[in-house]
Amino acid sequence: MMTQGEMEAAVCDGISRFEHEYMGRGPKEVQCYLIGDLVLVRLKGVLTAAEKHLVQTVAPERGRDLLKDVRTQLIEIARPALETLIETITGSKTSSLHHDISTIFGEEVILFSLRSRPEFRQASVIQKRYAQ
Repeated sequence: MMTQGEMEAAVCDGISRFEHEYMGRGPKEVQCYLIGDLVLVRLKGVLTAAEKHLVQTVAPERGRDLLKDVRTQLIEIARPALETLIETITGSKTSSLHHDISTIFGEEVILFSLRSRPEFRQASVIQKRYAQ
């Protein structure tokens, strides 16, 4: 059984790998937070050069909407793989998935709602000190 930190790190690794393989490039930074029965994943630096160009050259609202629509569709198509990834790591099935992306900051957020709280072991005193 993993600790909460190990579980969060595994989600970061899995989502980063997914982004690289599925979207063509990985994020510059990934953070994961387990909060009760929620898994919050925050990805920074996710926009490709083409996406940045699209947002900057097309009318601001139109470029933003196009990018958000495409990213949302890609996430929905990949939803089964993402849900399997989260279930494998947390041991809990997902209830829902929510997604948004900022075209200004290049930040993406994925929120998984789980059917139950994931179980993890407590970090040892040595691990806690090392994390500080």
